[in-house]
Amino acid sequence: MEKQPIQNDNKTIKLPVLLAFTLVGGILLGATFFGGGSKGFSDVARGYTKYRDVLSAINTSYVDSVNTDSLVDYSIEKMLNRLDPHTSYYPPQEAQAVRSQLEGGFDGIGIEFNVFRDTVYVIAPLTGGPSESVGIQAGDAIIKADGTSLTGKTLSNSLIFSKLRGKQGSEVQLLIKRKGQSKLLNFRVVRDKIMQYSVDASYMIDSRTGYLKVNRFMETTYDEFKNGLQNLQKQGMKQLVLDLRGNPGGYMNKAVQIVDELIAGKDVIVYTDGKNNKYDQRENAGTDGAFEKGAVIVLIDEGSASASEIVSGALQDYDRALIVGRRSFGKGLVQQPFTLADGSELRLTISRYYIPSGRSIQKPYQVGHSEDYQKDIENRGKSGEFFIADSIKNNPKMRFKTKGGRVVYGGGGITPDVFVQRDTSMMNPFVIDLWSKNVMRAFALSQASKQKETLLKNGFKVFLDKYLIDESILKNTALNAGVKWNETSFKQSKSYLHTQLKALIARQIWRNKDKNGWDNEFYQIMASQDEVIKTALTQFDKANALNKK
Repeated sequence: MEKQPIQNDNKTIKLPVLLAFTLVGGILLGATFFGGGSKGFSDVARGYTKYRDVLSAINTSYVDSVNTDSLVDYSIEKMLNRLDPHTSYYPPQEAQAVRSQLEGGFDGIGIEFNVFRDTVYVIAPLTGGPSESVGIQAGDAIIKADGTSLTGKTLSNSLIFSKLRGKQGSEVQLLIKRKGQSKLLNFRVVRDKIMQYSVDASYMIDSRTGYLKVNRFMETTYDEFKNGLQNLQKQGMKQLVLDLRGNPGGYMNKAVQIVDELIAGKDVIVYTDGKNNKYDQRENAGTDGAFEKGAVIVLIDEGSASASEIVSGALQDYDRALIVGRRSFGKGLVQQPFTLADGSELRLTISRYYIPSGRSIQKPYQVGHSEDYQKDIENRGKSGEFFIADSIKNNPKMRFKTKGGRVVYGGGGITPDVFVQRDTSMMNPFVIDLWSKNVMRAFALSQASKQKETLLKNGFKVFLDKYLIDESILKNTALNAGVKWNETSFKQSKSYLHTQLKALIARQIWRNKDKNGWDNEFYQIMASQDEVIKTALTQFDKANALNKK
């Protein structure tokens, strides 16, 4: 028998629309993409004529030479400031980079890099990628690409991407400085398709509990999720921790597919409501899910947005999962991309989405005040919300009920069932200095490079149980980077620093060892210091009770 949908009165369901909640441009990834629309033709025609006349007058009569393309881009950006915070515009050179964030890969040379002291350093060549195949190594400094300097104060990510990314099969000539060699090295690298992964980890925490982390919702996410889930089930998983912390969203249909794997029946997962029926859509469950019965705990925080909130919110509405962590971002708007003639892209908000209880999770905003909207996360910290559960101020008018009758709230993200405060006890100016001056990564890179052969031979289990950080080498690395060593601060954060460094070394040694792109060793080490995961593991009795109910 088909399950009955969750019932809330019509006034409650439509209330978020009446209050006009919308979404943010600061989160790069939207929910999903539908068809476009237009306003009254005469209004648009008059506006177009006025704009054309002004631009033409500037081009022909202004006293100085001007770049009309830059004026057009500027005027578009200013115009969009009068809309919601998530409608955005990307010039041609940025649009492709933005799109690639949601694609399954991009064309490039295949390296992870870091900019340190105005120089591009290779963190690691990707396994099987073009850079690894020609012999580029971790720690190499890229001095030039096709004769263009990649050092100095003018160095930027956009310049690096423009030189290292390119069409599959095209070549780039790199000039490399390698530690220990006096002469610069020349490498000819043929660009190739570089795979991106959205599932960071899939490993067993214990004999019953699987852990799966999704970092965004892109083209390949559902397939990656299924692969990760099957990996855990083969190892005997009975209960799942699904980590969506810091996940900014992406394609809505991928979120729907993941929810469908975890719930039974054919109930609604998400629906959208736009200006007219053109943008209205309803997504229901319908497949026989791979994990419909075992207990599920979903981890969220203030960085979980959009599609992440569809997953966590729908599972909460159906009492299918216990939500652990901190209140999510609160993005409930849908953007559609419009590719313009010059390759630039407009991402226009065309509807709002609602989860099964009928609630919108979009937080309030005021048109024309995007800066206030962007400061919401900062304001949460000031109000104490990251540290005290009672500081979460849900709107009492936005009360909804889950399938089992529990009270949940709309209009401001997903509020967790179990709150876990942010742990900042380990952070101090000394630790921040170690990160900002690249000491942590430089130390990990150096130690991994020196010890890789031995560590691989001994295996990860030995590394996990017995490896110790050499504090004297860490201190020398810090001093060489211009960090003043503070013994008191170091002792205060010693456990945190050791865990971070050990995890970073493990990432250098074992990441990308298989075609899945999983970073299991890194996350397995980090879990020992992760209070959210520790708390989640004590809450499976509650998750099981929800599941049985």
